[in-house]
Amino acid sequence: MATHTLSSLPFALFTSHSQPSKRHISLPLTSLYGNRLLLQPSTPFVIKHHSSLTTATVSLSLPTAKPDRAPSEKSPKWSSRSIKSFAMAELEARKLKYPNTGTEALLMGILVEGTSQAAKFLRANGITLFKVREETVNLLGKSDMYFFSPEHPPLTEQAQRALDWAVDEKLKSGESGEITTTYLLLGIWSEKESAGHKILATLGFDDEKAKELEKYLNEDIVMNYK
Repeated sequence: MATHTLSSLPFALFTSHSQPSKRHISLPLTSLYGNRLLLQPSTPFVIKHHSSLTTATVSLSLPTAKPDRAPSEKSPKWSSRSIKSFAMAELEARKLKYPNTGTEALLMGILVEGTSQAAKFLRANGITLFKVREETVNLLGKSDMYFFSPEHPPLTEQAQRALDWAVDEKLKSGESGEITTTYLLLGIWSEKESAGHKILATLGFDDEKAKELEKYLNEDIVMNYK
């Protein structure tokens, strides 16, 4: 009887033991000819087991150029909406294949997150994500189609100053609580020469609206999306 030797498929065995296991099993591929198959050992497949639990840590801070501005216990924390807006800003920069996260991306991040008082204020004044994205391309142009942004596009100097402005203004206010997305939006507006400021101005945002927005500085909870 003819004999065929076929490569085998390794299967991992998971056990509840905390020590690494070097056990492996090899199963032959199915014969299509009905002939007798020989089992040939494969390379040992090592499975490591970890008995300890993994703990995830969520940072409540965003990048800063002034790490020593205040003791860590007194430094205000960013709100969860602000942090999500920042994460969405990085994603928007990557979608447009830009090498950096600028103030225009921060603005888009606020609108993508969408549930903050700042985002609601922008939409109420006709400033939508689609319009901001369109103005961004008009102002900064399109990136090379073969260029790939880094996973976390670094902040431009203007975007970093906008973040630091928000923290500084929160400290000056003497108010307790978190740094809301309203601070972030006004930080973008404070950078007069930035793309974010120019896009806001093009879409009808001005100093009068900025003053109106200031009354929402410490409000960051809007349960409905309009």
